[in-house]
Amino acid sequence: MSDKYAPREWHPDERPTMPGGPSFPAHSTPRRIAFFLVGTLVTITGGLGNALVTVNLVNLQGTLGAFAAETTWLPTAYVMTNISMNLLLVKFRQQFGLRAFTEFFLVLYALVTFAHLFVNDLGSAIAVRAAHGMVGAALSTLGLYYTLQSFTKAWRPRGIIISTGVSQLAQPIAYLFSTRLLQLAEWRGLYVFELGLTLVTLGAVLWLKLPPGDRFKAFRPTDFVTFALFAPGMALLCAALSFGRVLWWTQAPWIGVALAVSIVLILAAVAVEHNRKNPLLNLRWLTNGMIARLFIAMILVRVVLSEQSVGAVGFLRMVGLNNDQLQTLFLVVLLATILGIVMSALTFNPPHLMAPQVIALLIMALGAWIDSHATSLTRPEEMYVSQGLLAFGGVFFLGPLLLTLLGTVITNPANLITFSVLFGLTQNLGGLLGSALLGTWQVMREKFHSSNLADQLSSLDPLVAARIQQGGAAYGRVLADPSSRTRQGISILSQTATREANILAYNDVFLAIAVLATALAAWIFGRALWLKYVAPLPPAAPPPTAPTAAVPAPETVTDSPIANAAGEAPEPTVDGTTRPT
Repeated sequence: MSDKYAPREWHPDERPTMPGGPSFPAHSTPRRIAFFLVGTLVTITGGLGNALVTVNLVNLQGTLGAFAAETTWLPTAYVMTNISMNLLLVKFRQQFGLRAFTEFFLVLYALVTFAHLFVNDLGSAIAVRAAHGMVGAALSTLGLYYTLQSFTKAWRPRGIIISTGVSQLAQPIAYLFSTRLLQLAEWRGLYVFELGLTLVTLGAVLWLKLPPGDRFKAFRPTDFVTFALFAPGMALLCAALSFGRVLWWTQAPWIGVALAVSIVLILAAVAVEHNRKNPLLNLRWLTNGMIARLFIAMILVRVVLSEQSVGAVGFLRMVGLNNDQLQTLFLVVLLATILGIVMSALTFNPPHLMAPQVIALLIMALGAWIDSHATSLTRPEEMYVSQGLLAFGGVFFLGPLLLTLLGTVITNPANLITFSVLFGLTQNLGGLLGSALLGTWQVMREKFHSSNLADQLSSLDPLVAARIQQGGAAYGRVLADPSSRTRQGISILSQTATREANILAYNDVFLAIAVLATALAAWIFGRALWLKYVAPLPPAAPPPTAPTAAVPAPETVTDSPIANAAGEAPEPTVDGTTRPT
C-alpha cells in the first residue's frame, strides 16, 4: 500500500491548521510577499470573471441574441454550481492533495473558456458560467491558503480578514474597465480577458507552489448520494430565487415546481446525512443555537449588501445612466472597500468581535438611510458617501463574523465541510435572496405609489391640464392635430408619474435596508447584553478527584483559547469577556 496517506511528523509551528490545508514552514520576507500577491491574484480571479458578466448583462443581450430573462441564466448558472461544490472540494483536497486540486480546476476553467470563444450562443455561455462556478469555489479557498502563507502565526486571523475582504473587490473592479473590453470585441472581449487572467493565475500557482499538507482517504460512497440530492436541490432553489422577480412569482408555474422539488431534494439529503455514521454535513453542529444565529446574521448581512447591486445600481439605471457613468462611483466603492479591509485587519481583537459587527451594521444603516432621500435629480455624485459607507461596513462586518464561526471549526476539524457549505450558502444564497426580496419589494411599492399618483392626476385639475398641454406643445411642429398632441402630453405625464413612482419605491427599498441593518445591530448588541447581565452563569467545575480505572480518557483535548468545554466558540459580550452559549 502506498504511504502517501501516512501521517507526517510536523513541527508545531508548521502543522496544517485544517485537514487538506497546507503546512506553514518558515518563509523569507520576499517569499511571503510573493505568496500574498499570488493569493490576491487567485482570489480576484475567482470572482472577477463572474462579476464582468453580471455587471454587463444588459450589454450581453444584444451580442448573444438573448432576451433579458434568458441572460439571467448566466449569473444563475454560476451560483447553481458554486453553492454545492464545497461538499466535494474539501474532501478532494484532503485525498488528492493541493497540487492536483489547483491544477485540475484551473486547467478545466481555461479549456472551457477557450472553447466558448468559438461558439457564439447563449448555451455555451451558460456552460462557461457553470464551470466558473465550480472553479470559483475552488479558487476562493486556494486564495485564502496562499494569503495565509504570507503571515506569521499570530497574524493569520488578520490574513483571513484580508483574504475575505479581497474577494469583495471583484464587482467594483469590473465596473471600472469592463465597458472598454466590450468596446474592443463585444462579448469576446470579456471572455478573452477572463481566459488571460486564468492563464496568468495558472502560471503563478505553478511557479509558486503551496507547501504540502497531510493526505488521507476521505471519500465514501454515500458522499456522492448526498451530493446527488443536495446539488440539484440547491440549483433549483437558486433558479427559483433568480427568476421569481424577473418572471414574477405567480406568473411562471415552473418556479413553484422548482421550489417544491428543491425542498424535497434538500430534505432527502438531510435525511441521508442524519442517518450516516460519518456524515458530510454535521447537522447537530448546524442546529446549535450559536451557529444558527451566525447563519441568520450572515444571510441578513448579504441582504443588506444587496442594496448596492439591486438598490443603487438599479436606481441609477432607472434614471438613464449606464456603466460608463458609474465608474467614478465604483472607484469610491473600491477605495472604501480597501479602507475597510485595512481597518478591520488593524483593529482585530479576538475578545472584542461583537463591537466591530455592531459598528459596521450601523454604518451600513446610515448609508442606506442617506440613499432613501433620492430624487429624480440624484446622480452618482450624491451617492459617493452612502455607497462608500456600505462598502466599508460590509467588509468591516464580515471578517469578525467569519472568525467567530471559524473558531468552532478549528476546535473540531470534522466540521470543516459543514463550515465551507455554510459560508458558501450565506454568500451565494444570501445574495440571491437579497436580490429576490429587494427586487420584489421594489416592484410592489412601485405599484402602490403608481396607484396613489394616478388617483391624484385628474384632467380637471388645472395643474395637471397645464402639464398635459406643455407636454403636447413639444410636438407642435410634427403634430398638427390638437387631439394627437393631447395624447402625447398625457403619455409624457404618465411616463413621468411612473418614473416618480419608481423613485419612491427605491426610497422604500433603501429605508427597509436601513431598518433591517439597525434591527440586526440591535439584535447582536442585545444578545451580548443578555449574556452579560441576564443569562445564568455556567456551573462551576467540580473539584478534581483522583483518577480511577472506571473513568475513560477523553478522545480529544484542545487547548485553544477560543473553544469552550463543548468545543464551540464562546460568544463575546459587551465588555470583551466571553461566556459559553
